[in-house]
Amino acid sequence: MDEKESMNVKERRKYIAIMWPRYQKASKLEKCKILDEMERVTGMHRKSLIRVITGRLTRKKREKERGKEYGIAEENAIRRIAQSLDYPCAERLQPNLIWMAEQLVKHGEMTVSIETMEKLGRISISTLKRVLKRVGRDKFKIAFRKPKQSRKNHLRKAYSMKRIPWDTPEPGHFEVDLVWHCGEDGGGEYIHTLQMVDVATGWSEIAAIYGRSYKVIRDGFQSILDRLPFTVKEIHPDNGSEFFNGHIIRFWNQKIEGLELTRSRPYHKNDNRFVEENNNSLIRAYLGYSRYNTIEQLNTIRRLYQCLWTYHNLFQPLMRTTAKEYLDPLHYRRLFDRALPPLDRLIKSGVLATSTAENLLLFRDQTNPILLRDEIESLIFDLSQLNSHSLDVVVNVKDTLYEKEPVLWVTLSNELSVPVR
Repeated sequence: MDEKESMNVKERRKYIAIMWPRYQKASKLEKCKILDEMERVTGMHRKSLIRVITGRLTRKKREKERGKEYGIAEENAIRRIAQSLDYPCAERLQPNLIWMAEQLVKHGEMTVSIETMEKLGRISISTLKRVLKRVGRDKFKIAFRKPKQSRKNHLRKAYSMKRIPWDTPEPGHFEVDLVWHCGEDGGGEYIHTLQMVDVATGWSEIAAIYGRSYKVIRDGFQSILDRLPFTVKEIHPDNGSEFFNGHIIRFWNQKIEGLELTRSRPYHKNDNRFVEENNNSLIRAYLGYSRYNTIEQLNTIRRLYQCLWTYHNLFQPLMRTTAKEYLDPLHYRRLFDRALPPLDRLIKSGVLATSTAENLLLFRDQTNPILLRDEIESLIFDLSQLNSHSLDVVVNVKDTLYEKEPVLWVTLSNELSVPVR
């Protein structure tokens, strides 16, 4: 409320009711002073104040309603004008009734008498609100009509929404995500990164794929499973249709017996907090946010991911939360264990076969981390030097590429100089 606005009727009556006890107890001279004060405050005439304060303080209810000033002609005109403007609110409609009526009359959409035009010029916003309420503007307003909803993916409903607990002790529970390398343009085909992160150990598997159709997603998962040194017990992606469709669900059911497939809650990125963290530290930190859409870039990124697989899983020490110490009901601090690479955590968990653990340890022993880091840096430089081709050329190459997609992934696995299961 604006402080400079004058009192309305209800506020004046409240003020007079507050002053009434003082007025009743005052002397004649004091009553004159009180009336002077009330006259200045309320802006009412002195005789009106005397009639109210010596008579009935509460407002008398009207015994007989006023006659209807605006009839069917005015209501029909308002309805037609409101329809032409898609039913705006009364505050927006009221100042524009006259000229819009003239506009519609000029185009033969309605006829308005001089008397109706005069009434439209003096109708109040409150009365206009009541008329619009009878018209039922929300029912006919175009802006409120929602488009037909697309058919929802009912496959997701069969799988529970959850968050994999941070203190899961057993390896094999994977958070899954897909990173898009489209730059600022989401159109056309481009490279994606498929990533799986084990919650218990931090073991990460990444695969570069071209597009996100069922065929390439399936072969991306297959390449990861061929290299993964331990068993997958749970897959926990977000709600994307690339993970929840009949083909991928059938793939997992046929591939791993007894696999638990769960999903995160919509719009809750923190339900996949480990893989989301790795999206930044293991993928974006090296590739950035540029667009990659050529076969040369795909091959370079795959070679880079071979190096990053070794660098992250065999050498990079990770700290995992062991407990949460609550300082008060709303605040806590995390307690971390000793920093260890994911390989050491896997060996410590006892899920690796003895031969697999020995092969991985031997491979790490034979790898020079300085040379590995230099190779990663060299591949990132090579990637930056590759120019993006036009999308038409890329699509043509892609069609040829994925005719032999399984062969491509088998070749990739065979070229890895790391022990695979």
